[in-house]
Amino acid sequence: MPTLRVTVAVITYNRFRYLRETLSGLVRQNYPADRWELLVIDNNSTDKTRDVVSLFMGSNPSPRWILESRQGLDHGRNRAVEEARGDVIALVDDDIIVEPDWLAQLVAPFTSEKSHSIGVVGGEVVPIFPDGIPPWLQGFHRPLALRPDAGALLPSQTLMGANFAFPKWVFERFGTFDTTLDRRGAMLFGGGDTEMIRRIRSVGLEAWFVPGARVLHQISASRLTLDHARRHAFDAARSRVFDQVRVLRESGRSAAPYLASRAIGSLFKLAGFALAAGACFVAFQNGAARRAVVRAWRSCGYLYQIARSAVGKI
Repeated sequence: MPTLRVTVAVITYNRFRYLRETLSGLVRQNYPADRWELLVIDNNSTDKTRDVVSLFMGSNPSPRWILESRQGLDHGRNRAVEEARGDVIALVDDDIIVEPDWLAQLVAPFTSEKSHSIGVVGGEVVPIFPDGIPPWLQGFHRPLALRPDAGALLPSQTLMGANFAFPKWVFERFGTFDTTLDRRGAMLFGGGDTEMIRRIRSVGLEAWFVPGARVLHQISASRLTLDHARRHAFDAARSRVFDQVRVLRESGRSAAPYLASRAIGSLFKLAGFALAAGACFVAFQNGAARRAVVRAWRSCGYLYQIARSAVGKI
């Protein structure tokens, strides 16, 4: 079978320092240079992103810089799909580090005898901390290691949007990413990747995991603060509620029982974590107090989105 034509697209926003490392790894892939292209989808960056891209113009292949002015991660992903010339489209974050065999490993399932049944393939995502990690955040960031070998995931498992690839025909048949589930600026509400994977699975296609297509995902110091952890917990909870309500309503079921039970549970958790945070602060257990505060904010996110979903808002 001939080598697949592949498009690798990096969606980026104001992370030029990390983007340099990402591109450094991507241009060293051992995949045939005439069978893949590299896109950098710039989502309105105001830093030195374009200057960084220009540093790699002598590479083979050289990156193609594309400005996407509609703000949001899924707008960037959809622009990549629109611009892609490959038969497979790999979508990655702008803060990953890859090995030279990453691309070959990621697209290998699409050349297997089961390729007709595969709708998406993802690889392992391992968080790393260039500036260190505060002790109280230990355990909050774990590697995405879903199975030890390449193969289909269980229905309860899903991939991470930092490192996944799709055959282009999936988007042509079933549509692109839902931009109502988008991350914009400091708002961390999201879920476009999860919804896309669920849509693919709903028509009988499989989601595959390939541990050999591993990436290191750099977590900067600015994302390891209490403020960021609170916002992430709040918006992640919002995303889960929105996604679950959509699933229920699309299947013709009422979301009311789910919203009611989740609201009751979240209220009890909020009270418990708030009390725990106060007690830990009094006892000078600052790390435990911060963890309790983050979990309390997660409960707040559930309650906030439950209220919005009950009246039909995002």
